[in-house]
Amino acid sequence: MRPFVFAAALAVSLTGCAGMMQPATTDNTAAAELRNASGQTVGTAALTEVSGGVRIVLEMRGLPPGAKGVHIHEVGRCEPPGFTSSGGHFNPEGKQHGALNPQGSHAGDLPNITIGANGSGRLETMTTQVTLSQGPRSILGDTPRALVVHAAPDDFKTDPTGNSGARIACGVIVKAPATPTALRRRSSAVRA
Repeated sequence: MRPFVFAAALAVSLTGCAGMMQPATTDNTAAAELRNASGQTVGTAALTEVSGGVRIVLEMRGLPPGAKGVHIHEVGRCEPPGFTSSGGHFNPEGKQHGALNPQGSHAGDLPNITIGANGSGRLETMTTQVTLSQGPRSILGDTPRALVVHAAPDDFKTDPTGNSGARIACGVIVKAPATPTALRRRSSAVRA
């Protein structure tokens, strides 16, 4: 009986390993490289669609300290210096701005990121208001979107921008390439 149990356990283990070795698809991942008005890269974002929504991990550096508003904007264009080419907040349902607004929130409204004294910060959040799949709430596809960091914190209630001030960094959200880095990021997102 023991050899049979051992053989069955080995078969299950090998099947699991084979599944892990299959190439990962990037259908549910996206990324953005954020640049400042001078064109310097100041951040990266990894977006992964999971069963509970879209997980966003934003890492910034070289910014002034303090809380900063973060939003997904409707147009995937980041022309410096003011990044106004990215349009307004992504808002397919025509709501008002902010989670504290009774008529809100925009689909592109995200939590603030806090930048430390060393100029860096990290935001990990989950949103159910956007998708990386097809449909009206998609932030990929025919109309790419942009991820924008603002100079001031979002107050989560003032329409249309949450009083978050000037746009200081912007990155176009694109389908994540199937590179080893993207695959490592995807693996990290699955483990978290």
